[in-house]
Amino acid sequence: MLSSSLLVLLGFVLLMTGAEYAVRGAVAIANKLKIPALIVGLTIVAFGTSAPEFVVSMRAALKDAEGITVGNIVGSNIANILLILGAAAVIYPVSCVRHVFLRDYAFLFLVTAIFTLFAMEGTLVRWQGILMLSLLLLFVVYNYFTSKANAGSEDENVSPLAERSWVLVIFVSISGLAAIVWGADLLVDGAVSLARLLGVSEEVIGLTIIAFGTSLPELATSCMAAFRHQTDVALGNVIGSNIWNIVFIMGAVCTVTDVEVPAQFLFYDIWIMVFATVLLLPFMYSDNKLSRIEGFVFVLLYLCYIVSLGLFSKGMISLG
Repeated sequence: MLSSSLLVLLGFVLLMTGAEYAVRGAVAIANKLKIPALIVGLTIVAFGTSAPEFVVSMRAALKDAEGITVGNIVGSNIANILLILGAAAVIYPVSCVRHVFLRDYAFLFLVTAIFTLFAMEGTLVRWQGILMLSLLLLFVVYNYFTSKANAGSEDENVSPLAERSWVLVIFVSISGLAAIVWGADLLVDGAVSLARLLGVSEEVIGLTIIAFGTSLPELATSCMAAFRHQTDVALGNVIGSNIWNIVFIMGAVCTVTDVEVPAQFLFYDIWIMVFATVLLLPFMYSDNKLSRIEGFVFVLLYLCYIVSLGLFSKGMISLG
């Protein structure tokens, strides 16, 4: 019990420290390349902060723990929108450039819909994984050319590292992301050990503790970006991470091995993920920002979802 608690504490410290330097480095890269910081959030930061989900999901799939594999992806995407983006907005309203947001949101909605349709078949197979990886390639290439076309077209904050050498900027960015990944890994290991002592099921572990733990990099990075008023990074990080979770992590896992989708996800959790994704559009589109009050509503919705999972696990609510 003590060793698990120490892992959780150390993981938290690494996450917060790593997030600070990951945000500084990401914005500095955007400044140096004269591209929108949102693009960096959608690619570099999103890839780095999705690494914990990738490691956990692949390991779980190879051990035939589908509840953890699918639960990690679905739970993380729910947490990213409702909890993480909501918490960031409570700290500082998350604003967006409307046409940029709509472009990236459209891709997020597309891959979410595709993943949902595939999951409804009951098993995710190799050709579906290859298709999702192809969509990832399309996403990266499209964002690359879009960033070049829009270079210098948007005002953005300047990182204190922007005038430093490329070597230092890259070192800070990689070190920050590495600390985030390592911290998340330690925290998840400690949290899962504690949960199993309490007899928590595989599905609930995947949807809550592991999903929350592997989403902590996004939480730390987005909240730190909000503290620094760099909300374009916070928004880009959430949207980008959700896209990467589906097309990279689920795509890679399905390419290696078939993944059966447990019934609970088919009837409940995947639809909560779809609901959260759809909900993001009117909130961001209405005033080009997510206000503090709206962020609080998102966090409250996430807490309600967690409570519902607890009721399911205790048999107080049935899916029929």
